[in-house]
Parts: sequence; structure tokens; C-alpha cells
Amino acid sequence: MPEHAPVIATLATQHGHFLDFVTRRLGGDRAAAEDLLQDAFVRSLERADALRAPESARAWFFRSLRNAVIDRHRRLGAQHRALAAFAAELEGDGAPAAWAEICRCIGALATTLKPAYAEAIQQVEVEGQPVHAYADAAGISRSNAGVRLFRAREALRAQVRAACGTCAEHGCQDCHCAEGRR
Repeated sequence: MPEHAPVIATLATQHGHFLDFVTRRLGGDRAAAEDLLQDAFVRSLERADALRAPESARAWFFRSLRNAVIDRHRRLGAQHRALAAFAAELEGDGAPAAWAEICRCIGALATTLKPAYAEAIQQVEVEGQPVHAYADAAGISRSNAGVRLFRAREALRAQVRAACGTCAEHGCQDCHCAEGRR
């Protein structure tokens, strides 16, 4: 029997108390609490040999759980802040910042499409008009507008591939095609 078996037995008998402790601190999210508790148990098994007295194991494990909960809240806070910053960026000027990095040739290539396709791309993709609103404005059915937009995207994709080559496959981040230099 390993030297730290009594410590592990003490922790195992307190499982319900530990789970309640973590669940309360995670706002009642029992699934997240179970995941966090399981991770904490695994980490504690790696360090159980450092504890000799089973009576101190309970207090030590509660401190470990408290630290794990704090770390989780910090990680979630960082994720929420990053998402909020991204959302603010998207709402800032009405278009994602990534639009500024799109290959300059796409605008020129869109004008080479059939007029109906160019108009569909302009209205829906560039100006952000909903497909149903575009259909109403163009005097066509919504399903026809969806088909037209699909075909317009495919035609534009083919034009970009033809003009930009491998640049089109990698997102046109550093466009060196003839259209992009204009």
C-alpha cells in the first residue's frame, strides 16, 4: 500500500463536500464543477506524497480547489474581454477589420461579373443587405436571390483564382497579383 494511500482515502471520502464547494463557486454549474474537481484530484494525486498527514489533506485540497476556481474565473474573464474587444471592433465601423486586409483586386474583379451577379455581391456582401431585402429590391423571389448570390460568389471565386493564383488560396494577405498592384 503506497505511503500516501490514507491521504487519497481522506480526499475520496470528502468528494461530495468538495463538489458542493466548487459548484457554489461556479454559480451552480455542476458539470463545470465536476470537470474542475476531477482535474484537481488528478493534480493532487501527483503531489499526494508531499502530504503525510491525512488530517491536513482536506484543508490542503480545499486551498487547491479555491485556487483552481480562481484560475478558471481568470481564464474566463480573459476570454470574455477578448470577445468583447472583438465585438467592439466589429461594431466600430460596421465592418470587420479583416475587410481592410482583403485583396485589393476583389473589388475590381467583381465588376467583371455579369451585372446581376455584380449587383448581388455589392448589395449583400459589401453593403450587408439581407438576402430577402435584396430580392425585394431586385424584384425577384427570395430563392432566386439565394441562387443568384451563390452563383455570383462562385463566379467571383473563379475570377479571384484566375487572377491571383495561390494568393487566393491563402487569403490574399500579401497580394502580389496584377490586379492587386493597380
